[in-house]
Amino acid sequence: MADFPLPENAADWWRSAAIYQVYVRSFADGDGDGTGDLVGVRARLPYLAELGVDALWFTPWYLSPLADGGYDVADYRTIDPAFGTLAEAEKLIAEARELGIRTIVDIVPNHVSDQHAWFKAALAAGPGSPERELFHFRPGRGENGELPPGDWPSQFNGAATWTQVPDGEWYLHLFTPQQPDLNWDHPAVRREHEEVLRFWFERGVSGVRIDSAALLAKDPALPDLAGRSPEPWPGEVHPYIDRDDLHTIYRSWRAIADEYGAIFVGEVWLPDSERFARYLRPDEMHTAFNFSFLSCPWDAGRLRTSIEETLAEHAPVGAPATWVLCNHDVTRTVTRYGRADTGFDFATKAFGTPADLALGTRRARAAALLTLALPGAVYVYQGEELGLPEADIPLDRIQDPMHFRSGGTDPGRDGCRVPLPWTAEPWNEAWLPQPENWAQYAADRQDGDPASMLSLYRTALRLRRAAAGFGGGSLEWLHALPGVLAFSRPDGLVCVANLSPEPIALPAHTNLLLSSSALDADGLLPQDAAVWLRT
Repeated sequence: MADFPLPENAADWWRSAAIYQVYVRSFADGDGDGTGDLVGVRARLPYLAELGVDALWFTPWYLSPLADGGYDVADYRTIDPAFGTLAEAEKLIAEARELGIRTIVDIVPNHVSDQHAWFKAALAAGPGSPERELFHFRPGRGENGELPPGDWPSQFNGAATWTQVPDGEWYLHLFTPQQPDLNWDHPAVRREHEEVLRFWFERGVSGVRIDSAALLAKDPALPDLAGRSPEPWPGEVHPYIDRDDLHTIYRSWRAIADEYGAIFVGEVWLPDSERFARYLRPDEMHTAFNFSFLSCPWDAGRLRTSIEETLAEHAPVGAPATWVLCNHDVTRTVTRYGRADTGFDFATKAFGTPADLALGTRRARAAALLTLALPGAVYVYQGEELGLPEADIPLDRIQDPMHFRSGGTDPGRDGCRVPLPWTAEPWNEAWLPQPENWAQYAADRQDGDPASMLSLYRTALRLRRAAAGFGGGSLEWLHALPGVLAFSRPDGLVCVANLSPEPIALPAHTNLLLSSSALDADGLLPQDAAVWLRT
């Protein structure tokens, strides 16, 4: 095991960490070719340290044809040449650790790239071969096998999940055809992923984010849905979502993580809170993403319900909640909160949805303080600290498969993946174009401006790390007017968020720690603003 110094309280750092998501391709360009890379990330580590984050979560940086933004992995032990080398990744992990910042990598266990050595060998070996047993190959239906073997819909807008190969067989892919699903009943698949975990833990990685964590195990018969909903079936066993077999897999992974003092965070989308909590038992994952809160509209009642339900479903297993406002898959917070419909649903994404960015920015600033005051860990997606809105991508520059798999109706996810504006000058021929008006969001322009979103995040994260009452511990709701969220944390910390239409008076306090917007002339908290108080 690699020898890396750990700061104090290392064992439970993940319970209250502020984790920054890095989408490498769009974070920082170190060599001027228009694509973000590890050299660029290393150069910005001082910025991240000043921001005040505890860890970096990297979306896949492995060798990949990038058919789905790197979630089509061709080799887990090789860094994609567009991003750098394994040696540079090792330097990055070590240099970040020297600044007190841990590293979390992304593992995509449900599928690999069609360019992975295993899949190429399976295609070459032919029907009935041991190589094909690592995937889900089946003969087709119909008189000559011309029809797909099953009716499961894709995770990308319900498109087909079976693709036929030249010898007539079909293979399963819950995502794009370039992402064949692995057969998790095969011991070689399990063994390989355990070895991949050890490979990265040996290089000093402190955690692993598990992509599509509830999809790995399938009913061996691959039965048809036969018109039933592809969503989880409450009280019934689904053929490919949230099957009990998964827990054996994650228990074996947890034993490996415990050897290294590493942690897991799962991408688990499940409506059943009891089923969700099973993944967070003490011998499985440490944390899981909170999609209820991420997709919740800017509505006081619904936000409170989401917070209460999240804390309640984590309590029985003693796991900390996680809080996130956006990520590389969803509409950026500033844009979403500026729309008439402030929630998020993949099914409702559409071109030309209007947004009031000034309104969205006010709400995003308030949401930042609300989120950072909640008990547990928090994730910040790159650019969120700059207040970036969703970008409109010209049709001829869209790359996301969600757009193409929808037949062109879904704008896709590229709008939240545009390269960060470090300076007012745009990237040189960036892989996705930066909007012309993004100079106003540039990090160098926000630096030193006390009213900027960047300054708000820096101050909030510094207080969250150093001041009493944040992180773990209790949350108690305070009496508040309709449309107002008010709760207390330990040591007299109070957070108030005003989502009502009128300014409100603040509760009695001894100190105003931070406000997302200035109080009005009468000392009242304006609409769409939040404040931290000490009482």
